[in-house]
Amino acid sequence: MQISQNPGTLFLGLLMAASIGCHGSEPAAGQAAEVVTIRIDPSRTYQTIRHFGGSDAWACQFAGNWPLAKKNAIADLLFSRDTLADGRPEGIGLSLWRFNAGGGTAEQGDASGIRDEWRRAESFFAQDGGYDWNKQAGQMWFLNAAKERGVDEFLIFPNTPPVQFTTNGKGFTTNGQPNLASRQIDKFTGYLADVIDGVRKKTGITFRYVSPVNEPQWDWSDGGQEGTPYFNNQIAAITRSLSASLLKKNLPTLINIAEAGQIEYLYSEHNRPGRASQITAFFDKNSPDYVGNLPNVLPAISGHSYFTTSPYKTAVEKRRQLAGTLAAVPGLEYWQSEYCILGDNEGEIKGEGRDLGINSGLYVARVIHNDLVNANASAWHWWLSVSPYEYKDGLVYIDKNKTDGNFRSSKMLWAFGNFSRFVRPGARRVEASSSLGTDALLVSSYRNTNNELVTVIVNSDNQDREVQFSLASGLKTGAARAYETSAQSDLAPVKAGAAGGRFPVKGRSIVTFVHKI
Repeated sequence: MQISQNPGTLFLGLLMAASIGCHGSEPAAGQAAEVVTIRIDPSRTYQTIRHFGGSDAWACQFAGNWPLAKKNAIADLLFSRDTLADGRPEGIGLSLWRFNAGGGTAEQGDASGIRDEWRRAESFFAQDGGYDWNKQAGQMWFLNAAKERGVDEFLIFPNTPPVQFTTNGKGFTTNGQPNLASRQIDKFTGYLADVIDGVRKKTGITFRYVSPVNEPQWDWSDGGQEGTPYFNNQIAAITRSLSASLLKKNLPTLINIAEAGQIEYLYSEHNRPGRASQITAFFDKNSPDYVGNLPNVLPAISGHSYFTTSPYKTAVEKRRQLAGTLAAVPGLEYWQSEYCILGDNEGEIKGEGRDLGINSGLYVARVIHNDLVNANASAWHWWLSVSPYEYKDGLVYIDKNKTDGNFRSSKMLWAFGNFSRFVRPGARRVEASSSLGTDALLVSSYRNTNNELVTVIVNSDNQDREVQFSLASGLKTGAARAYETSAQSDLAPVKAGAAGGRFPVKGRSIVTFVHKI
């Protein structure tokens, strides 16, 4: 549909119940809330959104064996696009699911050297050296549950090659050295191709993407989980070998690299020479590690937002540097492929300690906004979709029990859902700005393929505000649907109104509204 360029102004909005923020207060009696104009120009478009995703590492291997009613309820929270009788979304509608291909440390048990049993993972190798497609059963359950609920894009990723191929016979490395000898690369990539083919035959699910390496900048020597570092030339060799292995089996799976541990490693050497500047290394035709000409390498580079999210202004600068470097390679996309709250984030919020409340939800929403708006991310993925830990790493939290237990959702789940549930694959981000002029109110807007306009407002301030929307176009819209995540609400529907074109937005809330153009 061609968007009219004729100037015009259309006021849209949603009516939300005003309430006191968790640290703030209502305006004094008779004092009007500050009016903020949100300007949206659908004729100015940016990146295409591919998907919002989460991974099954590591708890799904056990939660997938829980009683059927409970694991179905967890799957509904993650994948469902259904609506409950009261109008609330049943789940956050993830559009991609990341499947962890384990390295076989679970079979090694305590001898694996990985202290936490919940961070070990099975491989598909059988004891006789063949394959056992009944392994990773809990993860396979969630894989099928995602498909049943409408997810149609899947990604497979290993944190380590199978222990049968590693240099030290373990799923983590020694002295920070790469744990895969060059003579084992073809065996490793052949294994990945076999697993993709085997899972397809077992489930009917074809992995659309494969990420063969994970955070190659880290040492992975402490036995905390499966992992190995790599240098860029090794990643290029793995990618070339994997390309050939996939083609040999006529698999349509695309290779996504390189899951950088921090975004600086994508556009600069930072502090890891030979393992950084990965945009140039893999997608500059003059680089010896260039792999962009391989037919099944995805024209996208992936990185993780860890340790680069605070303070906000610095986080914006880093993402704009990333976007600038990315723009030098025509057609190359950026995927933010793993995030949860880690570290101390300049004192703003600590990763340690479970927090199911709105503080963590707001922080995550701001990170998502920043990655989408300033880094032009085409995809955004969460790390532990299901977590048993006392850490801010989960969307859904479960008891650390292998067979049964309790589960509970977090505000991080629902804050993520303000984006994932409504901004669907194929949406284009469009120009949106706020008259407020501060980062206390963040606004982004997206046009879905069905011509729905989705706008997400993150109001991290304590202050309630009135918002009016101005659409710089002659387009008309249908009635708005609005959803709020706050201390009191989990994507709760809010009735739309049109009183004067101004609408109160609660302090410390995330609001998504959807209307037809």
